[in-house]
Amino acid sequence: MTRASVYLILLIIQFLCAMIFLADILLSVVGLYPQPVVWSTREMMEIGALLGLCLGLIFGGHLVWRAFGDLRRAEARLERASGAFIDLLNERFDQWGLTAAERDVAMFAIKGLTVQDIARLRETSEGTVKAQTAAIYRKAEVSGRPQLLSLFIEDLMGGERKPARPARDKVA
Repeated sequence: MTRASVYLILLIIQFLCAMIFLADILLSVVGLYPQPVVWSTREMMEIGALLGLCLGLIFGGHLVWRAFGDLRRAEARLERASGAFIDLLNERFDQWGLTAAERDVAMFAIKGLTVQDIARLRETSEGTVKAQTAAIYRKAEVSGRPQLLSLFIEDLMGGERKPARPARDKVA
Protein backbone atom coordinates (compact mmCIF):
# COMPACT_ATOMS: atom_id res chain seq x y z
CA MET A 1 0.00 0.00 0.00
CA THR A 2 1.47 3.32 -1.06
CA ARG A 3 1.75 6.39 1.13
CA ALA A 4 -0.80 8.18 -1.08
CA SER A 5 -3.29 5.35 -0.51
CA VAL A 6 -2.84 5.58 3.25
CA TYR A 7 -3.42 9.32 3.18
CA LEU A 8 -6.48 8.91 0.96
CA ILE A 9 -7.96 6.34 3.34
CA LEU A 10 -7.22 8.65 6.26
CA LEU A 11 -8.90 11.51 4.44
CA ILE A 12 -12.01 9.40 3.84
CA ILE A 13 -12.11 8.36 7.50
CA GLN A 14 -11.72 11.98 8.57
CA PHE A 15 -14.55 13.00 6.22
CA LEU A 16 -16.85 10.31 7.61
CA CYS A 17 -16.02 11.34 11.18
CA ALA A 18 -16.79 14.97 10.40
CA MET A 19 -20.10 13.88 8.83
CA ILE A 20 -21.11 12.15 12.08
CA PHE A 21 -20.76 15.41 14.00
CA LEU A 22 -22.31 17.48 11.21
CA ALA A 23 -25.32 15.15 10.91
CA ASP A 24 -25.84 15.26 14.67
CA ILE A 25 -25.81 19.07 14.69
CA LEU A 26 -28.02 19.46 11.60
CA LEU A 27 -30.57 16.93 12.83
CA SER A 28 -30.91 18.76 16.16
CA VAL A 29 -31.17 22.17 14.42
CA VAL A 30 -33.92 20.91 12.12
CA GLY A 31 -35.63 19.12 15.00
CA LEU A 32 -35.33 15.63 13.60
CA TYR A 33 -34.40 13.10 16.15
CA PRO A 34 -33.47 9.70 14.75
CA GLN A 35 -34.18 6.44 16.50
CA PRO A 36 -32.53 6.64 19.92
CA VAL A 37 -29.13 5.01 20.12
CA VAL A 38 -27.84 3.33 23.25
CA TRP A 39 -25.80 5.91 25.14
CA SER A 40 -22.64 3.77 25.24
CA THR A 41 -22.87 3.21 21.45
CA ARG A 42 -23.29 6.95 20.87
CA GLU A 43 -20.27 7.70 23.06
CA MET A 44 -18.19 5.13 21.18
CA MET A 45 -19.24 6.68 17.84
CA GLU A 46 -18.29 10.16 19.03
CA ILE A 47 -14.99 8.94 20.50
CA GLY A 48 -14.23 7.12 17.23
CA ALA A 49 -15.11 10.25 15.24
CA LEU A 50 -12.94 12.38 17.51
CA LEU A 51 -10.02 9.95 17.11
CA GLY A 52 -10.48 9.99 13.34
CA LEU A 53 -10.43 13.78 13.26
CA CYS A 54 -7.38 13.94 15.53
CA LEU A 55 -5.59 11.37 13.37
CA GLY A 56 -6.38 13.47 10.31
CA LEU A 57 -5.07 16.56 12.08
CA ILE A 58 -1.83 14.80 13.01
CA PHE A 59 -1.23 13.40 9.53
CA GLY A 60 -2.31 16.67 7.90
CA GLY A 61 0.19 18.51 10.06
CA HIS A 62 2.82 15.96 9.09
CA LEU A 63 2.10 16.52 5.39
CA VAL A 64 2.30 20.30 5.78
CA TRP A 65 5.59 19.95 7.67
CA ARG A 66 6.99 17.73 4.89
CA ALA A 67 5.74 20.12 2.21
CA PHE A 68 7.58 23.02 3.85
CA GLY A 69 10.71 20.89 4.11
CA ASP A 70 10.42 19.94 0.43
CA LEU A 71 9.95 23.60 -0.47
CA ARG A 72 13.06 24.63 1.49
CA ARG A 73 15.11 21.89 -0.17
CA ALA A 74 13.82 22.84 -3.64
CA GLU A 75 14.65 26.50 -3.01
CA ALA A 76 18.16 25.54 -1.87
CA ARG A 77 18.67 23.40 -5.00
CA LEU A 78 17.39 26.22 -7.19
CA GLU A 79 19.76 28.67 -5.51
CA ARG A 80 22.70 26.30 -6.03
CA ALA A 81 21.70 25.72 -9.66
CA SER A 82 21.31 29.45 -10.22
CA GLY A 83 24.76 30.05 -8.74
CA ALA A 84 26.21 27.29 -10.91
CA PHE A 85 24.59 28.79 -14.00
CA ILE A 86 26.03 32.24 -13.22
CA ASP A 87 29.45 30.64 -12.69
CA LEU A 88 29.07 28.83 -16.02
CA LEU A 89 28.10 32.07 -17.78
CA ASN A 90 31.06 33.95 -16.34
CA GLU A 91 33.42 31.09 -17.22
CA ARG A 92 32.21 31.09 -20.81
CA PHE A 93 32.30 34.89 -21.04
CA ASP A 94 35.92 34.85 -19.80
CA GLN A 95 36.75 32.06 -22.24
CA TRP A 96 35.33 34.08 -25.14
CA GLY A 97 37.00 37.30 -24.01
CA LEU A 98 33.81 39.36 -23.87
CA THR A 99 34.04 43.00 -22.86
CA ALA A 100 31.93 44.32 -19.96
CA ALA A 101 29.39 45.77 -22.41
CA GLU A 102 29.23 42.50 -24.35
CA ARG A 103 28.70 40.60 -21.10
CA ASP A 104 25.73 42.81 -20.26
CA VAL A 105 24.26 42.39 -23.71
CA ALA A 106 24.85 38.62 -23.63
CA MET A 107 23.09 38.35 -20.25
CA PHE A 108 20.10 40.29 -21.54
CA ALA A 109 20.02 38.21 -24.73
CA ILE A 110 20.14 34.97 -22.76
CA LYS A 111 17.25 36.26 -20.63
CA GLY A 112 15.27 36.66 -23.85
CA LEU A 113 15.16 40.44 -24.20
CA THR A 114 14.82 41.92 -27.67
CA VAL A 115 17.43 44.18 -29.26
CA GLN A 116 15.11 47.13 -28.67
CA ASP A 117 14.68 46.26 -24.98
CA ILE A 118 18.43 45.83 -24.50
CA ALA A 119 19.13 49.16 -26.21
CA ARG A 120 16.57 50.91 -24.01
CA LEU A 121 17.90 49.35 -20.80
CA ARG A 122 21.52 50.08 -21.67
CA GLU A 123 20.66 53.52 -23.03
CA THR A 124 22.43 52.86 -26.34
CA SER A 125 21.31 52.62 -29.92
CA GLU A 126 19.90 49.45 -31.45
CA GLY A 127 22.79 49.49 -33.92
CA THR A 128 25.28 49.32 -31.04
CA VAL A 129 23.43 46.38 -29.49
CA LYS A 130 23.30 44.59 -32.85
CA ALA A 131 27.05 45.10 -33.29
CA GLN A 132 27.69 43.80 -29.77
CA THR A 133 25.48 40.72 -30.30
CA ALA A 134 27.27 40.03 -33.58
CA ALA A 135 30.61 40.22 -31.72
CA ILE A 136 29.29 37.88 -29.02
CA TYR A 137 28.10 35.33 -31.59
CA ARG A 138 31.40 35.54 -33.44
CA LYS A 139 33.45 35.03 -30.26
CA ALA A 140 31.20 32.16 -29.15
CA GLU A 141 31.36 30.67 -32.64
CA VAL A 142 27.57 30.51 -33.00
CA SER A 143 25.22 31.94 -35.59
CA GLY A 144 22.55 33.35 -33.27
CA ARG A 145 20.74 33.41 -29.96
CA PRO A 146 19.30 29.85 -30.16
CA GLN A 147 22.78 28.36 -30.62
CA LEU A 148 24.15 30.57 -27.85
CA LEU A 149 21.48 29.28 -25.48
CA SER A 150 22.09 25.70 -26.58
CA LEU A 151 25.74 26.00 -25.53
CA PHE A 152 24.69 26.68 -21.96
CA ILE A 153 21.97 24.05 -21.99
CA GLU A 154 24.48 21.45 -23.21
CA ASP A 155 26.92 22.49 -20.49
CA LEU A 156 24.22 22.20 -17.81
CA MET A 157 23.18 18.81 -19.12
CA GLY A 158 26.79 17.68 -19.09
CA GLY A 159 26.99 17.17 -22.83
CA GLU A 160 29.94 17.69 -25.05
CA ARG A 161 29.99 20.90 -27.00
CA LYS A 162 29.50 20.35 -30.67
CA PRO A 163 31.06 22.85 -33.04
CA ALA A 164 28.61 25.52 -34.10
CA ARG A 165 29.88 25.54 -37.66
CA PRO A 166 31.21 22.58 -39.59
CA ALA A 167 34.97 22.55 -39.82
CA ARG A 168 36.25 23.53 -43.25
CA ASP A 169 38.79 21.34 -44.88
CA LYS A 170 42.05 23.15 -45.47
CA VAL A 171 43.44 22.90 -48.92
CA ALA A 172 47.22 22.62 -49.05
